[in-house]
Amino acid sequence: MTSYAAAGVDIEAGDRAVELMKASVRRATRPEVVGGIGGFAGLFDASALAGYRRPLLATSTDGVGTKVALAQALDVHDTIGLDLVAMVVDDLVVCGAEPLFMTDYIACGKVVPERIAAIVSGIAQGCTLAGCALLGGETAEHPGLLHPDEYDVAGAATGVVEADGLLGAERIVAGDAVLAIASSGLHSNGYSLVRHVLLAESSGLTLDTHVDELGRTLGEELLEPTRIYARDCLELARTREVHAYSHITGGGLAANVARVVPDGLHVRIERSTWTPPPVFGLVGAVGPVERGELERTLNMGVGMVAVLPPGEVAAAVAFLAERGVAAWQAGEVVEQAGDGTAELVGDHA
Repeated sequence: MTSYAAAGVDIEAGDRAVELMKASVRRATRPEVVGGIGGFAGLFDASALAGYRRPLLATSTDGVGTKVALAQALDVHDTIGLDLVAMVVDDLVVCGAEPLFMTDYIACGKVVPERIAAIVSGIAQGCTLAGCALLGGETAEHPGLLHPDEYDVAGAATGVVEADGLLGAERIVAGDAVLAIASSGLHSNGYSLVRHVLLAESSGLTLDTHVDELGRTLGEELLEPTRIYARDCLELARTREVHAYSHITGGGLAANVARVVPDGLHVRIERSTWTPPPVFGLVGAVGPVERGELERTLNMGVGMVAVLPPGEVAAAVAFLAERGVAAWQAGEVVEQAGDGTAELVGDHA
């Protein structure tokens, strides 16, 4: 006689993983959540939206790419969930939407309850930082498709924004300032390039190598969680005049800013306004990777951009500094015929 367990799927391990993660999930909640973990669907009391004049629901979904390979190599699994939340919820924030709830999906070769619980603990922590509820999720065991120590994570989130508070290209005008908001490091994009360069045998580096210019091991630097901007950016938009945000993810700074620039306008970003953190220079030097390729792949030290009137810059910088987030004016919006575009000019400080 054969069995599901003989085929590689351990139902009891899945049940234990759920028990281990319950405490983390309970902490990542909101008053609108109905019921608890364990049902077939998560429930959220939509009557909370009755106070909106015209609520618009926003949704996004994402993963963390090949950064999961580093978590697996280092056997550190409680930070990758923070990356997942950041990649998902901060795509909602760019339109001014408050993230309400998130669900996750973990596919693995073998359910190791403690590992799954660690992943979910990071997701729950990220949801708490973002102010949204972790409403539910799924863990799927895929023996034969993934190796026992392999896994991947993905998630989706829903948010809400008042229709007349929607941020975006329609609000941007010539003369607006471009505010760069610092990243915490590489975030969760470009890791295929980063791993290819820094972990190549010819680099002489390993994840355990202490890199002086980084001030820590290479592994610690590469696993640094993505900064979650949700609460900072939403509160800034509530208290100051913000026209648009751009989340700097895959494609780099210029390409992501261009996504919120309307036709007839152009964003000029001055490299001289900041010095990218050392990890970006390390990737470029070890590669070697030319600057244009780095800028098309990595965030170069800027994880979010706000477009706002020039008279709001000083107050916005001070507001974010009080919350422990560095920001600076990096450019401006100018008139230019044709489709909306953005470019980086000059050299870094």
